[in-house]
Amino acid sequence: MAARMQQLPLGIRLADRAVFATFLPARNAEAVQHLRRAAGGAPGVSWLAGPAASGKSHLLQATCAAAFERGPAGYLPLAGLATLGPEALEGLSGLTCLCLDDLQAVVGRPDWERALFGVYQELEERAAVLVAAAPEPPALLPWALPDLGSRFAAAAVFQLRPLDEAGQSQALQLRAGVRGLELPEETARWLLRRFPRDMGTLYRLLDTLDEAALAARRRLTVPFIRSVLREGSTPGGGES
Repeated sequence: MAARMQQLPLGIRLADRAVFATFLPARNAEAVQHLRRAAGGAPGVSWLAGPAASGKSHLLQATCAAAFERGPAGYLPLAGLATLGPEALEGLSGLTCLCLDDLQAVVGRPDWERALFGVYQELEERAAVLVAAAPEPPALLPWALPDLGSRFAAAAVFQLRPLDEAGQSQALQLRAGVRGLELPEETARWLLRRFPRDMGTLYRLLDTLDEAALAARRRLTVPFIRSVLREGSTPGGGES
């Protein structure tokens, strides 16, 4: 999968495992189905709203990865690019699919919104796909350009719902299974009881355990995980 990932001029690369196959739809099935259609070429503008760790970044990157199978696609995490100025949006006119993460980071800034409006119009004229994400729906953001805000408000808006404990356990088992790992349900429950319940942290923990299990040729049992975690540090952070 990594060889097919789109790399933008800024050097942004998609996470290899942020694909539809590793995302547990749960209560977000309608959004996932919509984004799969968008990645397949159905033109239009979509918006993902939801709190941290609800899967916004995962779905944006999954959409970008799937769309790249049919043409140029790009993913821009705006929270990390806001300091670069709106010039970060240059050179996107040839994309067939553009995914903008953390749009709230630049909303309310006239220079950024003017640049965004230009990109929006170019993509609309070419019947391309535009997907944006922020914690809030577009109608609740403080737009500097009302015309841009009204256009995003007319998009297909989906409110993502975070996974409950049972869903998180299933998501961990799904991610492990895609990687060829067996993660028993009792082991998944043990991890959820002892680590922060945000999927970004849990997925990074799974990365660590995957490497250890591969080296030791061991299953992910509770005793094995305890021994691994005693020998090293645990990952931190979150995922949007």
